[in-house]
Amino acid sequence: MTFLELAELVIKEENRPLTSSEIWNLAVTKGYDKQLNSQGKTPWATLGALIYVNAKDNPRSVFSKTDTRPKRFYLKTMEDHVGQYENTIPDEPIIKKKKFDFLEKDLHKHLTFFAYYYMQCYTKTINHSLSSKKEFGEWVHPDMVGCYYRTQDWKKEVGNFSNAIGIRSIVLYSFEIKRELSFSNLRESFFQCVSNSSWANESYLAAARISEDEDFMKELERLSLSFGIGVIELNTEEPHSSAIIIPAKHKKDFDFETMNKLAMNSDFKEFLETVQIDYTSGKIHSKEYDKVCELEELINYKTQHS
Repeated sequence: MTFLELAELVIKEENRPLTSSEIWNLAVTKGYDKQLNSQGKTPWATLGALIYVNAKDNPRSVFSKTDTRPKRFYLKTMEDHVGQYENTIPDEPIIKKKKFDFLEKDLHKHLTFFAYYYMQCYTKTINHSLSSKKEFGEWVHPDMVGCYYRTQDWKKEVGNFSNAIGIRSIVLYSFEIKRELSFSNLRESFFQCVSNSSWANESYLAAARISEDEDFMKELERLSLSFGIGVIELNTEEPHSSAIIIPAKHKKDFDFETMNKLAMNSDFKEFLETVQIDYTSGKIHSKEYDKVCELEELINYKTQHS
């Protein structure tokens, strides 16, 4: 039995939308896990990733997913009845939040993973210690920067044509990372992101814990709409379930004055040089960007550092 066959069987038998964790736990209870041809150390994570990617990218997939948090998967044959199933889903139990078992720097690997697989973006971490805060003050640099090369999806002739007529075929990103977003740090985190992101086409605040308080979400959405900052929720337990919960507003033009200030940092300077080389050569030198972990490696890293 394959992972996808296992998931399809469990959902069909339960006849309701399920999270990847629920699917796996039910499969173990039913003994289906013993029929898997897998030697992986984290099969539950592999299952979740395969269902998510299959539902997202395969037009012939038998799976579909809800827009709820957390995401639940169901069979397309259940489409007409999903509403009634969702009404029967019990509310998530209120659990007292555990203390953080990760550092902010640990989230860089998760954001790199998400940006690469779901935004086709190559990222680079910016080491703030390489900048002179005395010269330009606090909150000058983003935590990570990234680039999406549109030409990856274009034929060579199309890329050459876009260059010839002056249409930019790259998208630059700025990322600010926090362990948590809540009322206690929302404004500080938000304006920190705003202050160092004007140079990029799109800017995002990324966090592993985002308050679900209704008033908080309204304020977060208001600020995002006002300043065009997007929000990414990083799922450290199930990295494939990380998601953009508020999209960023795309800006056509770069802010070269801010870029010039950021270039006092050697990491940012190297990033610009790499993007220029990759853009003009048409070849992406992936080793010059942050390493993209495989799913198992990412989960094992969290386990080892908890």
